[in-house]
Amino acid sequence: MTVGTDRTTPGESELDALVGTPFPGGEATLEPWWVHLVLDSMLADSDDGGAHPVLVFLAATGAMGWTWDELFALCGATEADGPMAGETDTVVHHPLQVGETYRVSGEIVSAVRKVGRRTGTFDIVGYRLDLHDGNGVHHASTTNSIVFPRRGT
Repeated sequence: MTVGTDRTTPGESELDALVGTPFPGGEATLEPWWVHLVLDSMLADSDDGGAHPVLVFLAATGAMGWTWDELFALCGATEADGPMAGETDTVVHHPLQVGETYRVSGEIVSAVRKVGRRTGTFDIVGYRLDLHDGNGVHHASTTNSIVFPRRGT
């Protein structure tokens, strides 16, 4: 499946076909100034350094290889449709290190259509992003979902 600007709501077979779609990926460097700003903005202890789990999400999504708009388009939506963050799960195998560069890779791991009595039809698309250091050591993963309202479906 390719990223495009067509925002027609995907059918269920198109939704199923999203699973396994790899992210282009990229690299993220935990620059000291950036880590300091992130921790300061959260009122976190600066001694946490790169070990703070929020840095996994921020570094991974910042280097996933797509903009949020491109990811939304892949799922047949735009920002104006009101996509929402769903669940998140972060696993840290080895704390991230300030100054280190990590390779980000990942894929779409799930895509389901649901119907709620009050909310109507919506899709939940799950994705996982992994961070590996320059030696290939898997440091962390973040698995998240995005809820896409499908008004008029």
